[in-house]
Amino acid sequence: MPELPEVETIKNQLNNFLPLKIKHVFFSDKTSRLIRQKDFKLESGIITNIYRKGKFLIFNFDNPDHFLISHLGMSGSWRISDKKLVGNEAKHAHIVIEGDKKVLSYVDPRRFGLAYFLNKENFEKKINSFPIDISEPTFDAVHIKNIFDQNPNKVLKTLLLDQKKFSGVGNYIASEICARAKILPTRVVSTLTQKDCTNIKAAIDLIIYGALKGSGTTFGGGYRDAFGEKGEGVNHLVVFHQKICQMCKKTEVIKITLGGRGTYYCPHCQK
Repeated sequence: MPELPEVETIKNQLNNFLPLKIKHVFFSDKTSRLIRQKDFKLESGIITNIYRKGKFLIFNFDNPDHFLISHLGMSGSWRISDKKLVGNEAKHAHIVIEGDKKVLSYVDPRRFGLAYFLNKENFEKKINSFPIDISEPTFDAVHIKNIFDQNPNKVLKTLLLDQKKFSGVGNYIASEICARAKILPTRVVSTLTQKDCTNIKAAIDLIIYGALKGSGTTFGGGYRDAFGEKGEGVNHLVVFHQKICQMCKKTEVIKITLGGRGTYYCPHCQK
């Protein structure tokens, strides 16, 4: 967490307040782990727009040689506000950009996020290493089948979490993909057919749509959007953190551990 729908939600919300002319930038004393590369000093300029690649946010500036790549880790979020954040949120605000009309803050209590301030040459090297993500048009059922053919002995749910193969998928989405496609998460991918791949693609699209409609998905004290609000995507989940399967409405959901991650499935609906 956050996963693709949560990152997409934040991107969309922030873009509504761009361009943003930078007046002042503050870095906390805890950014040594967060900032992995700093090719330039972010002291002025204009943030022109933000786009997403997988679980990464890419900030474009009026200077064509400047780029910021941001990964939100487990608890990160970019917040937009009229004034500087206060209280506990201010304590965990590690990058604060004061603009001409808003304040943009990177808030991350657990500090597992990543930030790269890159010049164009290093940015292109970095971004070109990213695979296509699950929301891109070329990520279709044929592409999924090719991934499976190249990894025949992998367990489905574990493979879904591989960001080099299924960029943008996280733990809750992986369980939901298996559920919506009506496939057991423990299936070895060599047993999956082209029809299964078509169902997996349809499941991905359905899950992303539902999570985006709810402005992301929040579990407990986790993800917050750009306004500090919880996502309502939990209302769209059918097995993850559910007691009863929300597809058949009658079967108790089973929780197991795969690859060290909690995995939920319905023994009636999934085969």
